[in-house]
Amino acid sequence: MMRYGEQFRVTLFGSSHGPEVGVSIEGIPAGTPVDPAGVQRDLDRRRPYGRRLATRRQEEDRLIVDAGLANGRTDGTVFRAHVANEDVRREPYDRLRNTPRPGHADYPARVRYGADADLSGGGIFSGRMTVGLVIAGSVARSVLSPLGIEIGAFTRSIGEVEGKVPDPISVAELRERAAVHEVGTPDPEAAGRMEEVIQAARRDGDSVGGVVEVRTSGVPVGLGEPFFDSIESAIAHAVFSVPAVKAIEFGAGFIAARMRGSEHNDPFLWHDDRVVTETNHAGGILGGLATGMPIVFRVAVKPTSSIARPQRTVDLVTHTATTLVVTGRHDPCIVPRAVVVLESVTAMALADLALRGGFVR
Repeated sequence: MMRYGEQFRVTLFGSSHGPEVGVSIEGIPAGTPVDPAGVQRDLDRRRPYGRRLATRRQEEDRLIVDAGLANGRTDGTVFRAHVANEDVRREPYDRLRNTPRPGHADYPARVRYGADADLSGGGIFSGRMTVGLVIAGSVARSVLSPLGIEIGAFTRSIGEVEGKVPDPISVAELRERAAVHEVGTPDPEAAGRMEEVIQAARRDGDSVGGVVEVRTSGVPVGLGEPFFDSIESAIAHAVFSVPAVKAIEFGAGFIAARMRGSEHNDPFLWHDDRVVTETNHAGGILGGLATGMPIVFRVAVKPTSSIARPQRTVDLVTHTATTLVVTGRHDPCIVPRAVVVLESVTAMALADLALRGGFVR
């Protein structure tokens, strides 16, 4: 089942080329303000419409709230919302039914669910399903709002091009600067080079990946749980539900393996009558709990699996080797559209932990 969370319980429904995709959410405190227009703005950030560098599939993604909201506030029942799938083309996928696409879930999904599984457009494994994650994340932000938590993500790199981030900078300003550029980076010089990398991949019939960084400020000290439900565990669980995510690191991440303890440990200081750390190699988390410093992590997003180049595969009916060319409408780089999705799953994870820990009632 496509479910996540213990208190803030999210269930995705629909499929890429079915009638709709959406989400139901249980556990939202009654009376939580939810602005459908704000949810729509987050959905618009995920849409390819108006993006020169994205897929040609054009969905309106008009939010429809089916239940759980009255006069702009949650009513304590299950919140349910969806968007319609309108720009659907099944023909290119019907031709590939017996030849699994490299990089996609076609082969293991067919073994698991049988030959009649609907994998058109990727089915339930498609990035289209992240619509539900964005809706849930937008609602989760409303749950977290009384705590003053701010979540912002941006494109750290695409291919070999890495953007520079001004430091110090607030999460709100970071999001504002990143939103100026279609690639989602706050670095204007790197933005142009990232666009060139994406366009070059598209011309070659290929794709390219990158890294998204997520920063969260205002998380209360002590939020989280030790061990299996640590902040890292909860966020990583949610992050790996996003198609195309292949790796995650918190704070210093893999660089920590090359540091000594005297370098990696973050010294504690008093600042404005509160405890802070001089550095943030821990990424704002110790023992699975928030330290009060910004929670920082980075996510590796693989190159889009659908490419226009000939690829080797097998025919599952004839048991022979064959070659396929994936047609249809696909992003040469999914990274910029993943930015809001990764913000959203972060909000989901933190809302669940905040409700479980009694930080929000």
